[in-house]
Amino acid sequence: MIRVLFLLLLPVVAQAETLRVATFNTELSRDGPGLLLRDIQRGDPQVQAVVDVLLATRPDIVALQGIDWDLDGRALSALTQAIDTAGLSYPHSFSAQPNSGLETAYDLDGDGQTGGDGDAQGWGRFNGKGGLAVLSRHPILTGKVQNFSGLLWQDLPGATLPRIDGKPFPTAQAQAIQRLSSTAHWVVPIATSGGRMDLLTFHATPPVFDGPEDRNGLRNRDEVRFWSLLLDGAIGQAPERRFVIAGDANLDPGKGDGRNQAIRDLLSHPRLQDPAPQTPSGSDTTVVWKAVGEMRVDYVLPSGDWAVVDAGIHWPDADTPDGATARAASRHRLIWVELAAE
Repeated sequence: MIRVLFLLLLPVVAQAETLRVATFNTELSRDGPGLLLRDIQRGDPQVQAVVDVLLATRPDIVALQGIDWDLDGRALSALTQAIDTAGLSYPHSFSAQPNSGLETAYDLDGDGQTGGDGDAQGWGRFNGKGGLAVLSRHPILTGKVQNFSGLLWQDLPGATLPRIDGKPFPTAQAQAIQRLSSTAHWVVPIATSGGRMDLLTFHATPPVFDGPEDRNGLRNRDEVRFWSLLLDGAIGQAPERRFVIAGDANLDPGKGDGRNQAIRDLLSHPRLQDPAPQTPSGSDTTVVWKAVGEMRVDYVLPSGDWAVVDAGIHWPDADTPDGATARAASRHRLIWVELAAE
């Protein structure tokens, strides 16, 4: 009788010991401050579609991109409330001021003018546009978060900043204040039931929309390369325990105009494993852009001391209700990995 009871409990025990970590570029960012909060409160169809994707996948921890930040956290609070009302509770969250839309007094994009979207520390029409957020079922150790958003690009070991005709682009003065992160780089510690783990999250700039100086391509490369340097102990404090990198690198390992070697190096880093998630149809595509097609740019990469139980890309068939919802939410797909402590 005891043996039968033990065998019946095994699936429950296994389920309790797993952790589902996800990343999702929601593309919920709006054209002005306060508009995302307005749309959440109005029950905007795209907002509801994002909520429905989270309900369908039910991650324990999710890194979100494309969430407009505001000083009082009202938009994020409204979103978590909408998710909770729909039946999925995230009692813990973290967000901080991103570099996107953070104004400077310099011409950072080299167009000869100041005060434009491209002259912010990260592209954006207002401070906080397209920020990051972390939602979690488990407590977030906010006092121990490492926020690298203030790191200057020129201070990254081995950084390559843009030059034209042998001179700094756009100017040496601009490069002296230019931060590396176009949005943010965070190490967020979370106290899970299996012990502390670190979530490493970011959203890199697209490696396009520039000129022959390749400013965005070089910056994207170094934003991705940042994690390899952190894991090698060359910058910051490398995580000593189980961790997961989850975010939008805006870089495919083989396609596009970006400097692909940076993401290939990260995927092959000795401290990481790539679960190589796929859609139900067997594709590794995480986003579809009309101009460039299908690419893999969103990643969930656990450290090698996790056991990968399962992984996937949420993209149901188009002719199903779930498929229609996923497409209404974002061009990006939610990526998830189910993990267990070794």
